[in-house]
Formats: sequence, structure tokens, C-alpha cells
Amino acid sequence: MEQRKQKRSVSINLASMRKGFAPKPLAVGVATVLLSACGGNRQDADVYTSANDCIEKNPEFAEQCTAAYQQALEEAARTAPKYNNATDCEYDFGQQQCHQVESGGGSFFVPFMAGYMLSNLMSPRGYHSQPLFTSYSPYSPYRYRWTTADGWDYGYYKDRRLKVDKDAFKPKPAVNRTIKRGGFGSTVRAKSSWGSSSKGWGG
Repeated sequence: MEQRKQKRSVSINLASMRKGFAPKPLAVGVATVLLSACGGNRQDADVYTSANDCIEKNPEFAEQCTAAYQQALEEAARTAPKYNNATDCEYDFGQQQCHQVESGGGSFFVPFMAGYMLSNLMSPRGYHSQPLFTSYSPYSPYRYRWTTADGWDYGYYKDRRLKVDKDAFKPKPAVNRTIKRGGFGSTVRAKSSWGSSSKGWGG
């Protein structure tokens, strides 16, 4: 089992984002969701624990599984919540679940992508992917929950069958400002069954 290298400042790139998928204690796995149409605006979702798991169960769609994973990594880099320091990020997502990145706008910390949703894998019209995040922090209201970058909760992280709205794959706003500890959890709570909100950290 490969040990996580000591955190250091890196540029935003796919290699950096992939570090979140290295097997390790409390590491976040890769989730792939295959969606099939059902009644109304809801779809069934099958969850896989890794990109390889997707390929193993769907060998004829190996290229699509891999491409969707790469797209999700890029989307995670664009839309993941940003924090000014590791302490605030780890308060929301758990110890060693965040990494430092640098851009023209400065240095900040973001959570590792926890997985990705994949829709219409077998459709000739093409598929859609969306990154997922989860938390191992005891302070987080979405601990062990699948969430998207804009704060929607899609259920327990060990569940392998979900229900998602068709709008789950709509593009999320790019993140251009940082948030403080608890900020992501507040958005998840606001978008839960007892509330609703369009507030986020993009813009």
C-alpha cells in the first residue's frame, strides 16, 4: 500500500488531484455512478468504489470509464470548495483529506475528490460525469455522505444504489473565493430535506 507523501505546495493539475485516490487509512475511494432512467425526474444510481471497479464490471466501456474519471478530476479542480489554510479545510473534510494548490490568485487548500458520478454509460448519445466529495471529520454534518461541489447530499458513502435528480450533472459554478471552516457544512444543511438554498461559494 503506497503511503501518502508529505503534503506540499503543488500546481493545480490532474496528477495532484489523483493523489486523493491512493489507498490509505480513511482514504476516500473513487465512486462511479451508472444511471438508468426511471419515472419522474429521478434516476437510479449504481455506485462503484474505484475507476478500476467500473472497468472490471463494464470491460466493454473501459475507455468511457477512464475518460469520465479524467473529466471529473478536471471539474473537481474547478469547482471544489477552497480554504485559506489546511486547518479549516480538514475541519470540514477530515485529517489528510485536503491538499494545497497554487494558482495565479494565490495559494489555498481544497478537499480531494472522493468519487465521481457517471450517467448514461451505455447510451450512444454519450455520458455525463460529476465529481463527488465526502467527509471523515467528526465536526461535519455530511460525514460519510456523498456530496457534490455545490453542497447537495446524495446519501451514505457506503451505499451503492442512489437516487439522483437529472439536474445533478448540470455544470457547477467555478470557485473564485475561499470559505471558512464549517462553510461547506452550512451549505449541505441548507440544501437538505429541512431547508433549501442557492447560496454557494462560486462567483
